[in-house]
Amino acid sequence: MNRFRKVVSGLSFVLALMLVLSACGGGSKSESSGSGSASASADNGKTAELVMPFFVLNGVPKDIQLVNDEINKITKEKINATVKLLPISYGTYAQQTNLMLTGDEQVDLMVVGTWFNYTTQVAKNQLQPIDDLLQKYGQDVVKTLGDKYVSAGKVKGKTYGVATMRDLADEYGLVVPQEILDKNGVKAEDIKTFDDVEKLLAAIKKNDPNSTPLVPFGPGDSLLDNYMTYDNLGDKLGVLKGDATDLKVVNWFEQPEYAALLNKVRSWYQAGYIMKDAATNKDSGLELVKAGRGDVLLTRIKPGYAEQESRLIGKKVVTIPLLQPQARTSSVANMMWGIPRNSKYPEKAMQLLNLMFTDTNVANLLAWGIEGKHYVVNSDGTAGYPQGVDQNNSGYNLNQGWMFGNQFLTHVWQGDSTDLWKQLQAFNDSAVQSKALGFTFDQTPVKTEVAAVQNVLNQYKMALEWGTVDPAKVLPEFNKKLKDAGLEKIITEKQKQLDEWAASK
Repeated sequence: MNRFRKVVSGLSFVLALMLVLSACGGGSKSESSGSGSASASADNGKTAELVMPFFVLNGVPKDIQLVNDEINKITKEKINATVKLLPISYGTYAQQTNLMLTGDEQVDLMVVGTWFNYTTQVAKNQLQPIDDLLQKYGQDVVKTLGDKYVSAGKVKGKTYGVATMRDLADEYGLVVPQEILDKNGVKAEDIKTFDDVEKLLAAIKKNDPNSTPLVPFGPGDSLLDNYMTYDNLGDKLGVLKGDATDLKVVNWFEQPEYAALLNKVRSWYQAGYIMKDAATNKDSGLELVKAGRGDVLLTRIKPGYAEQESRLIGKKVVTIPLLQPQARTSSVANMMWGIPRNSKYPEKAMQLLNLMFTDTNVANLLAWGIEGKHYVVNSDGTAGYPQGVDQNNSGYNLNQGWMFGNQFLTHVWQGDSTDLWKQLQAFNDSAVQSKALGFTFDQTPVKTEVAAVQNVLNQYKMALEWGTVDPAKVLPEFNKKLKDAGLEKIITEKQKQLDEWAASK
């Protein structure tokens, strides 16, 4: 998965990638296991009507209601519930869902995760713990993911979100159309580092001085959001370095590696390699590349991601890894499903989630649409477009199967390797696992400092990490304001929690 990874490799766009819920609020509701009277009433013969928002990376499919209707035929029969699919553009998902949560609108099951300030939502009591619901109605979710990956959604011992079965590790790399490599005389196998990427950007700019070679993956994403040689421990407010031999939490923004990366990005911006308004961009990077307004992206990648993006933009895309795959809590928790406090039917919501992990028809409807209309099954078991249908005229070209339940239940798309799901499983298994995999930081004791630090990040981070300001002048000021806002207190609290977590294992 990739975001929106983004098109989170799940993303994670959509993608590693970070969106800010700076206006996140919410009332304080009482703790519950999610088995209220409203849910019970739905089990007394009344069909529950569930509301399920999720983000989309390539526009809302025009046939979303047709697909919704087909899903409801299954859910009504199997769990006595219907669902209202609520697709929201990735760029506005955080804002719109925040308004729904703070406005007490019914939201029964929704995409959550570190892409959308998951721990902040937990701290503000917007999500409910789902441990009891998983035990009663989500056994297949737990069985499919395994306890290790389920634990990635825990905050202070309670589970508030669960991942989908997809790529569960991070691999950062370059996404570039093959035609761009060919046009500029560059071979994919010659690109291994940021310096090699720079050579490609320079070649693109030289051959087309009016071009904008490098564009953001999506709104709110910086160039360095997913370039992680460390474990961000959920929010980057204190990280665990990748080469660390212990569990010492450090300030990433003070590390020499961070300063060197900023200098590199600054030089790219000054050379005209980076989109001028990258820091304030509101468009999907894939849409920019598809429209010819950009050439390459740097984001999270995975096995099969190149084929996935090729389908979305209608041209062959190549992905080139720049870092080794890493398994962190954030790579699992970046994109999860949670049940808000606003849920009217939490038990039914968990039953729906469980169905997304077990029912191949539901999985394929969400991933590919209606068989015979939006896709056909080929003789080798892969899915493809029906005659006369392509990515441009399909009424359901969502292409986000990694978002819903168990992606491994869906058909592999034609052009992908027929053993893609085995490749993804091997990818997960081969990833270097963080020493802190399974640890989730509870921001509650320092939520005031987190809010203050987040305001500083909002002010400085995008400009620094897109090269629009001089890091030699701005980075010291940035770090001073982080300290003044309370970052050191956050790091101390995170260290305390991490030590306690390690001792309890």
